Amino acid sequence: MTDNHVHSETATEIAESRTVDMKLEVAVIPVSDVDRAKRFYDGLCWRLDADFVRSDGSRAVQFTPPGSPGSIHLGTTSALLLIVSDIEAARAELLGRGVEVSDVFHPGAGPDGRLTGLDPERRSYASFASFSDPDGNGWLLQEVTARLPGRVDTDVTTFNSSTELAAALRRAGAAHGEHEKRTGGQRDEKWPDWYAEYLVAEQAGEAPPS
Repeated sequence: MTDNHVHSETATEIAESRTVDMKLEVAVIPVSDVDRAKRFYDGLCWRLDADFVRSDGSRAVQFTPPGSPGSIHLGTTSALLLIVSDIEAARAELLGRGVEVSDVFHPGAGPDGRLTGLDPERRSYASFASFSDPDGNGWLLQEVTARLPGRVDTDVTTFNSSTELAAALRRAGAAHGEHEKRTGGQRDEKWPDWYAEYLVAEQAGEAPPS
């Protein structure tokens, strides 16, 4: 058996065993002065995605290099963010692989500015879980189902797997059901067009079709 054949079989096994996409999209880099760092990255003409104060008083600043699918957060400690569409499924998969993962948590008035459990409204960007590798490198899972405006290229809509696309279609289906209720309960014969508009708007962080 050739090395190429063995490598092909291993890649196939990994693809078949994977159930949840975990996209490395953000690296948190420690800085001593957020404003100074912000001026530096702004001077590089990196896109400023966010600059706001969280409920715990900490500041969130995110930049994205031109054309990059990944971004940086300016913080006090280093960490890597994995974006998932279903945090409970992602956590279950890691546990199944023997990884020690924290309980799911969301921002709130608890210890360290967090409360145990999913965000009560299941809002995008608001549910997390964390784990570390044997060397203490920190990883943070973040559930993102709809992007905020300005966080993605509005001219491109992509899905990295059939699992991710299926989850998006389920959300579109639920939203379309509410759309049909608002329009009198009549079947929408143009539902494929509505679904397409919904998927594009969701990824771009724009308002869904009415």
